[in-house]
Amino acid sequence: MKLWVNGGLREAEEARVSVLDHGLTVGDGVFETVKAERGDTFALTLHLERLARSARGLGLPAPDLDEVRRACAAVLEANPMELGRLRITYTGGLSPLGSERGDAGTSLVVGLGETTRRPDSTAVITVPWTRNERGALTGLKTTSYAENVVALARAREQGASEALFANTVGQLCEGTGSNVFVVLDGRIHTPPVSSGCLAGITRALAVEWTGAVEADLPLDVLESAEEIFLTSTLRDIQAVHRVDGRETTPAPGPVTAKAMRIFDERAAADRDPRLA
Repeated sequence: MKLWVNGGLREAEEARVSVLDHGLTVGDGVFETVKAERGDTFALTLHLERLARSARGLGLPAPDLDEVRRACAAVLEANPMELGRLRITYTGGLSPLGSERGDAGTSLVVGLGETTRRPDSTAVITVPWTRNERGALTGLKTTSYAENVVALARAREQGASEALFANTVGQLCEGTGSNVFVVLDGRIHTPPVSSGCLAGITRALAVEWTGAVEADLPLDVLESAEEIFLTSTLRDIQAVHRVDGRETTPAPGPVTAKAMRIFDERAAADRDPRLA
């Protein structure tokens, strides 16, 4: 494997950033995961726009998106594979030990890992921890991911692939790396970004392409929803067949299946879509 590290391609065993990089010591960084099929990325422009928004929200210097594009292209060319997870990481760079940033400049790392297509349906759990819809990092895709690591480990222990959070006022929010949609009276609903969830790229496209309604939803809507599905870069749209101990309608249900078809067709027709 070859990775892009701060200006050029490196073999994996030679790819290095400092142990004092602020992304490592305090999680001062942002990232994006982009789906790549046979070297062809999906929604790269939307991902790079969010990378810049996240960096701005964290107070990092604006990333050079032309350089990021060159890095992505170089990594994709150097690592041919059928289906890959393209990971772009942008951090505060070499800094003192502590929260204060240094002045050595930022770090940019781009890597590509092989992955497989997700199953059409999955099991999820809910967890007792909450998302803070009023936090300093709310809505930003940062490398401060330890909460997600803990929650996802809990899900794996219980035979699920994802854990779902409420926010601090008991509303349904998001998963560790996904957004959540529910079907109520035949209509698709999803929590608004104001709930504290990440403004997912796949989420936004699914809302636009399926006509989903953004609405505040109590966490216990998961107990009564007719259908439930997740969205994320690597899941696209994935049905949920079990929440905690509750089996939902055999998944994918009719509304979810239609949403999956619409998403697949629109994504195949436009590999770099824009939002209206």
